[in-house]
Amino acid sequence: MTFLHLSFYSTFTLSGLGLAFHRTHLISVLLCLENMMLALYLTLTAWTTQNQTTSTTLMPILMLAFSACEAGIGLAILVASTRTHGSDHLHNLNALQC
Repeated sequence: MTFLHLSFYSTFTLSGLGLAFHRTHLISVLLCLENMMLALYLTLTAWTTQNQTTSTTLMPILMLAFSACEAGIGLAILVASTRTHGSDHLHNLNALQC
């Protein structure tokens, strides 16, 4: 395993652990998700470059576009929840409340 693979795997794993254990604010959850998507993007880009295939060169760009859409939706939810509930604490948000 090369150092590049190890750094991608550790970045994704640490982001997943941050998502699992540090869920107090919605913004920290969104940052962990964005870091996971960035690690996947870099991994796909390195894999495409390493294998020198032209059939999968569009995959990282599509994933980056979906990641940008996910970030935009997450920030919209953050703004809406902050306006309605007063803060971005996840324990204040309850799916059963109106």
